[in-house]
Amino acid sequence: MAAAWRDVVRDAAAVREAAAVAVDAALLAGVLMRTGEQPNASEVVNYAPFTLLPSAVPRALFEQAYAVQQDFNLLVDAISQNKEFLEKTLASTIKVDDFTARLFRIYMQVLEEGLAQTVFLGINRSDYMFDCGLDGTAALRQIEINTIAASFGGLTSRTADVHRLVLKVLGKTEEASRLLPNNPAKGLALGIAKAWELYGSQRAVVMFLVEDVQRNIFDQRCVEIELWNRNIRVVRKRFRDVFEQGSLDASRRLFMDGQEVAVVYYREGYVPQVYDQQNWEARLLLERSRAVKCPDIATQLAGTKKVQQELSRPGTLEKLLPGHPEASARIRATFAGLYSLDEGEEGDRIAATAIADPDRFVLKPQREGGGNNLYGEELKEVLEKIKDSPERTSYILMDKIKPQPALNYLLRAHSPLRMSECISELGIFGVYVRQGRELVLNQAAGHLLRTKAIEHADGGVAAGVAVLDTPYLV
Repeated sequence: MAAAWRDVVRDAAAVREAAAVAVDAALLAGVLMRTGEQPNASEVVNYAPFTLLPSAVPRALFEQAYAVQQDFNLLVDAISQNKEFLEKTLASTIKVDDFTARLFRIYMQVLEEGLAQTVFLGINRSDYMFDCGLDGTAALRQIEINTIAASFGGLTSRTADVHRLVLKVLGKTEEASRLLPNNPAKGLALGIAKAWELYGSQRAVVMFLVEDVQRNIFDQRCVEIELWNRNIRVVRKRFRDVFEQGSLDASRRLFMDGQEVAVVYYREGYVPQVYDQQNWEARLLLERSRAVKCPDIATQLAGTKKVQQELSRPGTLEKLLPGHPEASARIRATFAGLYSLDEGEEGDRIAATAIADPDRFVLKPQREGGGNNLYGEELKEVLEKIKDSPERTSYILMDKIKPQPALNYLLRAHSPLRMSECISELGIFGVYVRQGRELVLNQAAGHLLRTKAIEHADGGVAAGVAVLDTPYLV
């Protein structure tokens, strides 16, 4: 807990008053989600869960995370263009993980046909925790990089104003003035707008590819409104709409219901459950098209856990980023220990180590969306079951990061107000646009801080575990 809040956090009356103001401020600011009961209607909405107080973040680590983001953009873009690296890295995974294998098949099919797409747009979010060493010093450690449907850039653009008001209500006017401005929605829209412009058709639209259940629509609307404000037309479609209404012309331009599509911005498509045969066919149609996909399928594959693990091998970054030794060093400085479970001696040894000492590690499958990782006894049980099976190659192992907990209040609709011991995860949004071989945009686009009670090992805001937060730099 930032020393600045110690005096207020135990003052029950002040906390109650501040919480009431905070909830109303969140509703006024548009920090909103639809309800679980009516996820596809906006008649009844509620505030998205958030912390009462901004959480302390070490300034040096915050600045380090921002400083390395352009390097990560370069790296993801380089991986997406490196067929040999993706083939070799994912060779063992695609034998046992059907979802990654299906994505990979589409990737190969599109390459064989020849890419129609000439403009490439990447929107990613690199997530970190602050690992507390035995001597009490904290280090920035990357959890993962999300290369598809990285969410909450919209709602987090509106959260700092709520925390600014809460601090003022609690008599912390000076501290309130120190909260940083943050607008990822604007940064993400800037990237989409640049890709739309380079596509070169004023009449073409941006298509948000969205879920069937759209509980987090307001987060997406924040980015959407930024595009409308630039006079860029936005349509929202699902995979099944693409299957029913999508077509390509002779030059592989994508049309939806007769409207040309310049950019496809995926907010869906990262978990196997959403793909039936029709949706796979829709995905292939999109990938074959000239439209700018965010991400294209190569960039989605670049975000797999297996690729993350392979990047930690000595020399890999330098091969992928020749001529950028400083960038490679900055990236490597953020890595936690990552280990392969491929068949062979190395995989056997690390599997045995993890079974003997499961609390040291996290077992990660090739999945996005939170709530998939395994810890402790559960990790041990799964590894014991698959240790002699090729199935183990669909996972990677990572050192467990041990952040320093802090006290805060997590505000959730219909939940009692109580203090919790919490840990935070910092995400930095990155945006880049490439035309042919030339990178025309490469920048960090803002940040996201998510906080959860320490009893929850895994899961994000959309998964109902973490809540939105604002960094208070110390």
